[in-house]
Amino acid sequence: MSNTYLVTGAQGCIGAWVVKLLVERGDRAVVLDLSDDNSRLAQIAGSEVIAEVEYQSGDITDFATVSRVLEESGAQRIIHLAGLQVPFCKADPALGAAVNVLGTVHILEAAKRQGIQRVAYASSAAVYGPDAPERVGEDVACHPTTHYGVYKCANEGSARIYFQDDGLTSVGLRPLTVYGVARDQGLTSDITKAMKAAVVGRPFDIRFTGATDVIHARDAAWAFIIAADTAPPGAHVFNLHGDRCEIAEIIDLIHAQGASDCIGMTGVPLPIPPEMVDESIREVLGDLPRTALADGVRETMDAFRALDKAGRLSVRELDV
Repeated sequence: MSNTYLVTGAQGCIGAWVVKLLVERGDRAVVLDLSDDNSRLAQIAGSEVIAEVEYQSGDITDFATVSRVLEESGAQRIIHLAGLQVPFCKADPALGAAVNVLGTVHILEAAKRQGIQRVAYASSAAVYGPDAPERVGEDVACHPTTHYGVYKCANEGSARIYFQDDGLTSVGLRPLTVYGVARDQGLTSDITKAMKAAVVGRPFDIRFTGATDVIHARDAAWAFIIAADTAPPGAHVFNLHGDRCEIAEIIDLIHAQGASDCIGMTGVPLPIPPEMVDESIREVLGDLPRTALADGVRETMDAFRALDKAGRLSVRELDV
């Protein structure tokens, strides 16, 4: 039976994968996004998928727009991914707070008023700080070192109060390093950029070292969908785990795909624990799809090669 989902931030990487997966399984996806650029979805899905998506242009900092679009959509579930990433929040903290915090409150308030079943929203491993243990669970105190991380903590708190006061069920998911086709913004996107650079034979340095927890964008997208579909009552917050891996190992996997030895690394480790413990989400939602890193690197680079062969591979982000 088909369900209707309101997806915010669907022009981003995870959002594009969420929309692709929803449409492919026969669900209706209504997109609320300030941007009308669907180039990320076009990289991972065919025209038949794009044609099925219903787009509503709007700003989540405007409650009237959020409320109207949600009501008109008839959606039963919301997957809320709209937000500004770390560099943009640092450059303009006030705008970052308006989009990431106020926008999330608008989503939760509209969901409460419309009687939405569940809201799945993007939190982040950026809520943790460098003083956390290397293997970090949800019980570890949050000490973010960025505005972005602070805003994500605020959103988790807002979701908790909406369940406490209004019974609104929500699930916040904390990924760390997401990779895959369509990932092209933020520091941790360097892993995907390195795969693309290797495909076109350009030198590229990943701008951080050490280890990190990497998860394929498709797996992250499935986690949001499954959370929106099946989460029990509550205000849940879960880590998302893929593979803990050293950056040097990722570079070796890239070079193993027939790429010249043009990928390097520089900088310091991320100020975030390198491994997300995910027992809690598996206890509540069951086993989630997981793509082994070696398979994900191969798949991503094969997709980039296919896009390059078709003359559709943009490399503009490699110059930033």
